[in-house]
Amino acid sequence: MPEWPTRTVGSLLSSDRGISVGVMYPGENFDGGVPLIRVGDLVAGKISLRPTFRISPEVHREYRRTELVGGECLITLVGRPGMAAVVPAKMAGWNAARALAVLRLIDPDDAQFLTYALAAPEVQNTIRNWCNTTVQATLNLKEIKQLPVPWPEARQRAQITSALCALDDKIELNRRMNETLEAMARAIFKDWFVAFGPTRAKMEGRPPYLAPDVWALFPDRLDAEGKPEGWTLGTLADVISILETGGRPRGGVSRYLEGVPSIGAESIVGLGIYDYSKTKFVPRGFFDGMTKGPVESRDVLLYKDGGRPGEFEPHATLVGDGFPFEECAINEHVYRIRAMPAFGQTLLFFALTSEALMAEMRLKGTGVAIPGLNSTQARSLTMLMPSQAVADAFNATTEPLIRRILANCNESRTLAQTRDLLLPRLMSGELRVKDAEPLVAEVA
Repeated sequence: MPEWPTRTVGSLLSSDRGISVGVMYPGENFDGGVPLIRVGDLVAGKISLRPTFRISPEVHREYRRTELVGGECLITLVGRPGMAAVVPAKMAGWNAARALAVLRLIDPDDAQFLTYALAAPEVQNTIRNWCNTTVQATLNLKEIKQLPVPWPEARQRAQITSALCALDDKIELNRRMNETLEAMARAIFKDWFVAFGPTRAKMEGRPPYLAPDVWALFPDRLDAEGKPEGWTLGTLADVISILETGGRPRGGVSRYLEGVPSIGAESIVGLGIYDYSKTKFVPRGFFDGMTKGPVESRDVLLYKDGGRPGEFEPHATLVGDGFPFEECAINEHVYRIRAMPAFGQTLLFFALTSEALMAEMRLKGTGVAIPGLNSTQARSLTMLMPSQAVADAFNATTEPLIRRILANCNESRTLAQTRDLLLPRLMSGELRVKDAEPLVAEVA
């Protein structure tokens, strides 16, 4: 780091609980308990607002030393050591898991700059060299305190943080917009296909709340089974044309640093979500020879198997329009699913991710050594089949929302690539903020 002076992380820490390891013994996932941030909740320098694990109030009280108030810097200790993120104020009262270090700085305003400094290639290289790799890569608190990081004077730190945050803030805005767009589409799905809102409104004599041409498509009454008259219950097998998994070369993919991206179960998280740092590859020759597994635009990808014994938590996503890649494949732990044209990919995605289907998948995928769904179980999933006209109307109504979500994802990837290009040059002092500002303004 030729331009900026350096400081050790330890010299930046508060004297009061400056650094602590998180909850060592969290117990079982406690419904309604205190959210616990885990390594998997840190993605691209941000903490997921949807915690996947909660601890009991009793466990939380036992580990009050790491109760979060907002403004702390979290650093991963295992798996991928050295990833960092700032705790937003809205997460006050949450806690952190034992695979994370909680850092409280003398000046909390420096927390965001520290996360960028830790992401600098030179610092990441130091972390990799210092890690204990007896079982898996592990960073300890002593090593974190000794880490040297670039530390220009306060005005420069603020300017660098502002420039990089402009990109991150636009990425965050796109993420929040995508959440809203998905919620809108999901609300339409729930009204039409779960609550049967239009049909019930007709039965009760309430005024139409959809466009007249769409309103006319819904039946006037429910049948004896409680679903709109004329609609049928079937299985996933009745509405799909493709259900397949992919594969990997003999010996796995760990040795391939380039090629065609291969999407595994760990990357099936949700609509518009992809962690590029986890990308793996298969050789071009292997990809060209694949008869099953190459991904097409608007494919629905479903988590097939994996996780802890006795517990299956399904996930699904819809990809396309170049997101997450123009060209990619899936491995053997992911299903690629195509609906028949009469049903449609968008309706398929929201049906598979509905509460009822998720519950059915959890039930069918649990109780085996490797939790998951075999192809027979997947094909047997219960599927409500509306009239062709209603299916077409739903896909036409939600298509603009999906298209906007995928466009936002592609834009966010460009913003992230720009940030990752600028960060090492700003942190080394090679590039000054005034020279970076035009590029930041152009992409943000």
